[in-house]
Amino acid sequence: MFSHLPPYAGDPILSLMEHYLRDERAGKVNLSIGIYADGHGAIPVLPSVRTADVELAGAPAPYTYLPMEGHAAYRQAVAALLFGDDLPGAEHLAVVQTLGGSGALKVGADLIARFFPQPTVWIPDPTWDNHIGIFEGAGFKTERYPYYDAQTKGLAFDAMLAKLESLPRGAVVLLHPCCHNPTGVDPLREQWAQIIDLIEHRGLLPFFDLAYQGFAESLEQDVWPVRECVRRGIAFFLSNSFSKIFSLYGERVGALSVFCPEAGQAANVLGQLKLTVRRNYSSPPMHGALIVARVLGDATLRAQWQAEVEQMRVRVRDMRIKLSEQLKSAVPDHDFSFLLRQHGMFGYTGLSAAQVDRLREEFGVYAVHSGRICVAGLNDSNVARVAEAMAEVLRG
Repeated sequence: MFSHLPPYAGDPILSLMEHYLRDERAGKVNLSIGIYADGHGAIPVLPSVRTADVELAGAPAPYTYLPMEGHAAYRQAVAALLFGDDLPGAEHLAVVQTLGGSGALKVGADLIARFFPQPTVWIPDPTWDNHIGIFEGAGFKTERYPYYDAQTKGLAFDAMLAKLESLPRGAVVLLHPCCHNPTGVDPLREQWAQIIDLIEHRGLLPFFDLAYQGFAESLEQDVWPVRECVRRGIAFFLSNSFSKIFSLYGERVGALSVFCPEAGQAANVLGQLKLTVRRNYSSPPMHGALIVARVLGDATLRAQWQAEVEQMRVRVRDMRIKLSEQLKSAVPDHDFSFLLRQHGMFGYTGLSAAQVDRLREEFGVYAVHSGRICVAGLNDSNVARVAEAMAEVLRG
């Protein structure tokens, strides 16, 4: 019955994590998987989250099924966080709770596949590998548009605009509002304005993937492209995740928001999103959503959480600075200033696959084959070792 099934090669990042766990070297460093670690190398439980969790435990309630669209207070809190003063009315906005950001992408992809006659989704080159898996799994063909310029280690802005300009009306375009995964390279505000001008002019359908709100500049600034689309009345899909910014990875807490420029359309969109969820996992899990809703819905906890997100952002920024300075000292003929222009948890080092292999095999420093490192995996006790290992492979 199953003899015709081929073996699964494994996810490149998760498989690398398994390799790391089997490594018995004491000084190994994990810079592969996208998980925030604190200055001691531990995955934190945020104090605001711990307080909310204790409060929930003190008022136990049955764990009944949530509605298909998810917990109502959670959905309201998500909308308020994402859109702030630009929050659209219910007649314009449909929000559903999902199984993390990946679940939001999947629900959105399934809906688009059913109702939009577009065989292709355009994704940045490069992007998170699972973007390809999710959209192709929903029946789409994926094509790339230029994004990263390997020569400048920055944004290939002109080439990006030229490609987007050539796309047919209604084409679906995946965009990262901030902290681009894997490069960390984000458009400047004025560049975003030009991108949105083009989207509006060409009638494209943006699908924003927001996994790191608050890790680039601030919780408000990092969603500027999304809010600008609301102000202009441009339809879009938006997936967001609380895995990183709440450190709730295993709770799988995310959401999908769909903005409808014409009043009254959101009710039908919400209905079809509910049907899409029902056909997939029926309803989302409860506990993580209750935690997020309680933190965002309580003024004191929300302020505490905002400070915690800022603390995480600043720590990652400090690690970027320290890595860049130590690399500059060790390899003075190389320019590492590009690391400081990148945002979020990831750094695109420019290392080749062969150099990444050397990092792993000779020095126990784990990075993805593309040369992407998780800067959040650095701390004061390992950054010098990582910098020296990178310098060694750069020297050849």
